[in-house]
Amino acid sequence: MNESTVDQRNKQITGRGLSIACAAGLLALTMTPSAFAQTEQDEATDNSTLEEVIVTATRREESLMEVPIAVTAFSGEELEQFGIPDITYIAQMSPNTTLEVSRGTNTTLTAFIRGVGQQDPVAGFESGVGLYLDDVYLNRPQATVMDIYDVERVEVLRGPQGTLYGRNTIGGAIKYVTKRLNPDSAEGSARLSYGSYNMLDLVLTASVPLGDTFRIGGSIASFNRDGFGDNLNLKGVENYNKDVLGFRFSAEWEPNEDWFLRFAADYVEDDSDPRQGHRLYDAAFSGNPVLKNVYDTEAGLNNPTQSVEAQGWSLLAEWNASDLITFKNILAGREDESWTPIDFDSLPAVDLDVPAIYENEQFSEELQMLFSADNWSGLLGFYYLDANAHTAFDVILDQLGQIAFGLAGYNAYTEGDVDTKTWSLFGDFTYNITEEWSISLGGRYTEDKRTSMVLRQNKLGGTSPIFGGSAFPIATTSDFQGSETFSDFTPRLAVDWTPNDDHLIYGSYSEGFKGGSFDPRGLTTAAPDTDGDGVVSEEEVFEYMKFDPETVETFEFGWKATLAQGRMTSKLSVFFSDYTDVQVPGSIGVDTTGDGREDTFIGITTNAGAAEINGIEWEGQAILADDLGQAGSSLRFAWSLGYIDAEYKEFIGATGEDVADERVFQNTPDWTAGGILTYDVPVNLFNTPGVFSVITSLSYRGKTSQFEIPTPELDQDSYTLWDLSLVWRQDSGRWSAGIHGKNLTDEEYKVAGYYFPSLGLENNVTAFYGNPRQIWGTVQFNWF
Repeated sequence: MNESTVDQRNKQITGRGLSIACAAGLLALTMTPSAFAQTEQDEATDNSTLEEVIVTATRREESLMEVPIAVTAFSGEELEQFGIPDITYIAQMSPNTTLEVSRGTNTTLTAFIRGVGQQDPVAGFESGVGLYLDDVYLNRPQATVMDIYDVERVEVLRGPQGTLYGRNTIGGAIKYVTKRLNPDSAEGSARLSYGSYNMLDLVLTASVPLGDTFRIGGSIASFNRDGFGDNLNLKGVENYNKDVLGFRFSAEWEPNEDWFLRFAADYVEDDSDPRQGHRLYDAAFSGNPVLKNVYDTEAGLNNPTQSVEAQGWSLLAEWNASDLITFKNILAGREDESWTPIDFDSLPAVDLDVPAIYENEQFSEELQMLFSADNWSGLLGFYYLDANAHTAFDVILDQLGQIAFGLAGYNAYTEGDVDTKTWSLFGDFTYNITEEWSISLGGRYTEDKRTSMVLRQNKLGGTSPIFGGSAFPIATTSDFQGSETFSDFTPRLAVDWTPNDDHLIYGSYSEGFKGGSFDPRGLTTAAPDTDGDGVVSEEEVFEYMKFDPETVETFEFGWKATLAQGRMTSKLSVFFSDYTDVQVPGSIGVDTTGDGREDTFIGITTNAGAAEINGIEWEGQAILADDLGQAGSSLRFAWSLGYIDAEYKEFIGATGEDVADERVFQNTPDWTAGGILTYDVPVNLFNTPGVFSVITSLSYRGKTSQFEIPTPELDQDSYTLWDLSLVWRQDSGRWSAGIHGKNLTDEEYKVAGYYFPSLGLENNVTAFYGNPRQIWGTVQFNWF
């Protein structure tokens, strides 16, 4: 059977599977309550109704079905059963959500929700999606592809959340919540996994109370895997491998029933080999052909040594001042450092080599006051962040330098440093007008101050001293320093109707704001003479390097329902967003010497203009059958469906013309869908009672563009992924074992790429791919 036949067969299999999954979801929706109802019997089984899911999306514990926000939530137990290895897999069951490993990295996260996000990891850019670890906002995307362990739940909030969260949540928020410690007894667990590509993971977790009020706990995790491919040029270097070590520690103190304090610390070290792209064209100058395996590379750059290190701490204090008022304070600090050799050409030749370093640090303080009375509830908060982001990289164009200038080791060096000092006041208040009707009003004032330094130099001698080389400058093309303050007030208004305990209907209007900054890769000598006086002034350079804030206004209407006597839940939301002054960072090759050849790439960040983003999201789950084939069994189905229509209404291009009809939204497929079918059946294993689960899932993503300008070579057509898990869990909760398969049809799909066909001599277009088929087994033992 040839490759094309196999591809067609795989598409038929996944297409039929998706059709079955969608049909099951429609069946679940159309079945009447009587169809779900059990036959009359005195005793109801434990699995006769769906369990209530508790979330903290509104900064207080509430049932997921009572929160008037579009939220997807996964418990830690569900994530373990599904065999979810890291946070990016959450997007497979979250509508209108994209979570990917950023190009040229192993642990940097690219996140988009409802068309809003950021894929550029350099200093100066913040994501439109807020990522939170135990309510601590993570200011930078490096080292945030978090592995799943010691987790209580993960929540995905869609839409602006600024009145509840003090930092950027213009598109949505992702909350990674770790487990609290058991106050009553010592407990722990050991989890071992082994599988494809010599995957070997080990997670050890333990906690112990030290008296009646104090306890400590922690986790050690090691994640290891051979590469999906190899570096065919550098001996002993793999591609897409994994070598990650992580630690988590927490200490909790409850001196009395009114006080709770928790100190938490985490550390991660990623020593995986550099992840290099797959060339899509034969090398134009050196002649190297395209490699057959998309995970292989011939990259020659291996300096600096690839390494990522991140650590953080937080101190949470909660005080129940009275039956009505609770104060919460979150003090936190974090820092990370990433050294990475990015070989843009992915060839032995030094045509477009980019050694880089990313250094980030942050300190944050957040104070909240939560109150709840008979008809009133609300939140008041203050947030402060002091952060620094530093990026430095070479652009080594040795081949071009020798041919164009007769000089070896030509290097275009860039260094950017951005300080962020921001504070905000935010609040959200709900008044219950009647037992059925309530109204919420919120607001957030934000003030961001950005101070930026950008240095760009043309050098000779190869690698810069920061990377251990001896390159020296021959020309300075940017030497910029600037500071600007951005501020805005963003309101929220919502009306909720709860006709009974099983239904919630809501409508809301909210605004989101993300401050401006300065492009750390900007080239001051490229600044235009906007007033036409023949001189590029400092003011014109300042405005050229700066980009303005972006804002979004969103109307959302939703319906949450518990149906069929608690055997089905449905969450439906429709949203309409006006996205203004969209920040669009980009990189282009430019000629800085005037010889007609591109000799470096620079950042050009535009505030595109205006866009409209409208869509619909439907999630739910249902118990399809009980006692199917055996007493005590159950068949359940969970689904998610998202549609988004994102369109630029105005996009002012480099020439000053409106090119909106030529631009698209990046990392935003029009359709996303997922379905999980779970069959649980009692099974005694070695005379030990337990539950055996068969969990199969399909996830679909429509065509995805990597950039605002359609790029056929890198844009990904629609595709479907099929996963399967077979899990046995002991009734006592001590032992569990499972086999997990991901991407079982071995679908080949792009998630990111670089497009620099005119920079260097090799026609440099490279792509990065999602994980191939993987199968592994897991055994876990819990003690308590």
